[in-house]
Amino acid sequence: MTNTTERRTPSYRMAIFFYAFMTVLVLLYSLPSIGVLLASLKSTAEISEVGVWTLPRSFDLTNYSEAWNGGSAGLYIRNSFFVTLPATILSISLGVLAGYTLCKLPFRGSNALFVFFVAGLFFPPQIALIPLFRLFNDLGLYDTLWALILIHVAFGIPICTLIMKNFFSAVPTAIREAGIIDGANEWQILTKLMLPLSLPALAVLATLQFTWIWNDFLWPVILIRSNEMRTVMVGLASMKGQYSVAYGVQSAMAVYASIPTLLVFVFFQRYFIRGLTFGSVKG
Repeated sequence: MTNTTERRTPSYRMAIFFYAFMTVLVLLYSLPSIGVLLASLKSTAEISEVGVWTLPRSFDLTNYSEAWNGGSAGLYIRNSFFVTLPATILSISLGVLAGYTLCKLPFRGSNALFVFFVAGLFFPPQIALIPLFRLFNDLGLYDTLWALILIHVAFGIPICTLIMKNFFSAVPTAIREAGIIDGANEWQILTKLMLPLSLPALAVLATLQFTWIWNDFLWPVILIRSNEMRTVMVGLASMKGQYSVAYGVQSAMAVYASIPTLLVFVFFQRYFIRGLTFGSVKG
């Protein structure tokens, strides 16, 4: 009995050390969010007087009201949704179609086409700033949300195609063959057989694409000029007081901006984890 206890003691110590280390790590990663949350509940004068890392004197939501009304948070968040939702849906949909075709319906040159798609992952968006700026300006799409949607769809197709092709490769070909025997066409096989099986991969893509597009700052700065078309990240960076930065209002805006991505992750969390671990265990 003593020997068993002695053998188990190191594992208990390692478990305690692991959980203690993870707790400290979570606290360190949470410090910026905690600071933003505390600052959002303080006035600019209180922040200047006592700093950020103290509890607010009163539970005041004035900054949130000012950010939503005077700071145009509602407008910026609406614009971000108008860009993020269509761009996410379109990029994933095109990635599903391309990934399924390249995986289950190969043709001459399909491998070269797949390499062409994947090459887009290594294409730095910064080198396309000037050409795309001039293109959208000539097309009359400058300072419109359509330009942002097209940009994010184009840059999202490579990663969506790569992930979906790899996922469909792990699906047994016998499932497709069974569908063909039952008289289903390719569209029915894709929508009624393959897509239900690919929920984990779709959840991963939806979470990543939504987060990347929502948090994008580069393209809205380049392609958007007017305040009415700004997305939430550009609006957050441009929010200032009359004589200085309104840190309390800006922090409230940051809280508003983080809520949609947090909700998306919570909603897709179960499928997201399954998608990340898919194929890691065999047998």
